[in-house]
Amino acid sequence: MSDSMEDINRQHWMHDLLGSLEVGIVVLDRNFKVEVWNQFMENHSNLRPSQIVGQSLFTHFPEIDAEWLALKSEPVFNLKTPVFLIWEQRPYLFKFDCNRPITSELDYMYQNVTLFPLSSLTGKVDRLCMLVYDVTVQASSRLNIEGLNKQLTQMSRVDGLTRLFNRRYWQERFGNIFKLAKRRGSVDTAMMLDIDHFKAVNDTYGHQCGDKVIQALAAIIKDTVRETDLAGRYGGEEFAIILRDSNSDNAQEVAERIRVAAENMAVTHDGQTVRFTVSLGLAAFNMQDDNEMQWLERADQALYKAKENGRNQWVTG
Repeated sequence: MSDSMEDINRQHWMHDLLGSLEVGIVVLDRNFKVEVWNQFMENHSNLRPSQIVGQSLFTHFPEIDAEWLALKSEPVFNLKTPVFLIWEQRPYLFKFDCNRPITSELDYMYQNVTLFPLSSLTGKVDRLCMLVYDVTVQASSRLNIEGLNKQLTQMSRVDGLTRLFNRRYWQERFGNIFKLAKRRGSVDTAMMLDIDHFKAVNDTYGHQCGDKVIQALAAIIKDTVRETDLAGRYGGEEFAIILRDSNSDNAQEVAERIRVAAENMAVTHDGQTVRFTVSLGLAAFNMQDDNEMQWLERADQALYKAKENGRNQWVTG
């Protein structure tokens, strides 16, 4: 067999080899001109080698930041060191459509990419090779698990009826706020509140109506407090709030807004209109409190006084 025929045979089996690999292979020179573009890359980009070889990679893929890729490639060219690009840091290098639309919720192919040097006979690195791995399945599974874990974490913290923090998580956060207040002498105010004559609501209209009233008060609280405040359902119709960086005057303004909003709220159930009021107890943070429960107890005692004084009011303890 002649040398020319051997060269043709070699090119043929090398083409078959590159085409059979389920990985993208791209060879770039120092100017990021494409020298090799295998079947995997052709299939996913709809660009034949004849359309891209000899041209700048960035001409066809403007989404790739040229400055960023040049910086990433410096160790490959200058230190002969491989560089790894993982999907957790950058979902993809090439914006290929996801080829698993049924089994994946991702819009694009997620990729791991390896850049490694290609040395000449003199040892100089004038080219690099990119290996592009489709990791969409792995990424989708990981993201689904992480999303599920996030949902489970959220469910463990949030009260199902009101979507405020549940008592366990609220108390955990409250303990941390108390410790911080002890260290910094923060100006925070604790608030306890509950629905007046709530048992009568349940007895008269039923527990479903009672749940609607609780949800209505929770919505008022959400609309009134800030994101930095800590609001939770403490139990039954009782709620607890920590107003961060709020002195007694500020806390009283918040309490009054909640009281008035509740008084003006109308809940409809089975064609009937149900109205309700709330009582509130306030207690500013005191450095003399030994623990967070002493602080909360002062707010609870103030709530008890508001009840004794006729309800539908707030009292500062």
